[in-house]
Amino acid sequence: MQQQLSFITLGVRDLDTMKNWYNHVFGWEPMKHEGNIVFYKMEGLIFALFPFEELAKDIGISSDGSGFKKFTLAINLSSEAAIDSQFDEFRKKGVTIVKSPEKVFWGGYSGYIADPENNYWEFAYNPFL
Repeated sequence: MQQQLSFITLGVRDLDTMKNWYNHVFGWEPMKHEGNIVFYKMEGLIFALFPFEELAKDIGISSDGSGFKKFTLAINLSSEAAIDSQFDEFRKKGVTIVKSPEKVFWGGYSGYIADPENNYWEFAYNPFL
């Protein structure tokens, strides 16, 4: 199978809150908002927000999961200074900072934030990429 990723779909509890957060905090513009799904065109893939109960139904599983979701999403930036600047913006916007940027064990520099439904985003500078 070809190594590729086409979509990332987050199952969300409150679609309007989540859409507004990604629009205002990240500054993303929806490519399409139709009914109960929002699509954001990224570089090479689509990021979507969809009600979690409907996503679970589509998969054919129970929607009663809770706790740590066992994944993170990451955005790489060009330098440690860019990471620090981004976190300064997050602080001004009242974003939940889970871990402030710091040098990390793998040789880079990163920190984590959480969206309103505790999906974790890592912002990192990776000097090896």
